[in-house]
Amino acid sequence: FYEGKLDGVQNIGDGRNMESILALQPDLILAWDAKAAEQLGKIAPTVVIEYGKLNYKDQLREFGRMTGTVDKAEAWIASWEAKLAEVKPKVQQAVGDRTVSIMQTDAKNIYVFGDKFGRGGEIIYGELGLKATELTKKETIDAGPGYTNISLEKLPAFAGDYIFTSTWTMDSDGSATYDSAIWKSLPAVKQNRVFNIHPIGYYFNDPISMEGQLVFIVSSL
Repeated sequence: FYEGKLDGVQNIGDGRNMESILALQPDLILAWDAKAAEQLGKIAPTVVIEYGKLNYKDQLREFGRMTGTVDKAEAWIASWEAKLAEVKPKVQQAVGDRTVSIMQTDAKNIYVFGDKFGRGGEIIYGELGLKATELTKKETIDAGPGYTNISLEKLPAFAGDYIFTSTWTMDSDGSATYDSAIWKSLPAVKQNRVFNIHPIGYYFNDPISMEGQLVFIVSSL
């Protein structure tokens, strides 16, 4: 979803190369790593962003306050909420009481996501108000960091009537899950209600990513 939007932006690695950051002469630094904040603070005012502390709308408002663009943040939120209001009743009518799951898989694990850890969960559960399976709600929405790690054997208990899924990374094929008899026996698979999401495009819950996610989620359902 960021294709064409980062032209001219240079990747300087994981943010620990102080010389590269100093050369950019920043006025403000936003960082995820609290350990690096003390050093970064010597270069410019530094704010450490704690993932998940704020919901995506409040996080955007915070970025607006930091950069003097609160008006732009509020304008996006208003536009976004108008889009949601338009599509929500249509999606709810199409899906009804059926459940929706969000899953990613690698060679050994299956991750099931809730409503606050990206992967479209903020949209599917939070904004569109669609139902998660009972165990998904219990272990990823009502408790935990927003996701849970399950074994292949537990998959039927977590899998919804619709499944949004991808591999964990771009270079993994997920064959351990997708080629298994358990996966192929799921009602969602048999009824062609499985939708493949982009592993990277659905990783985040920022405005640009979520706008792209919304289009696919709505058209799929």
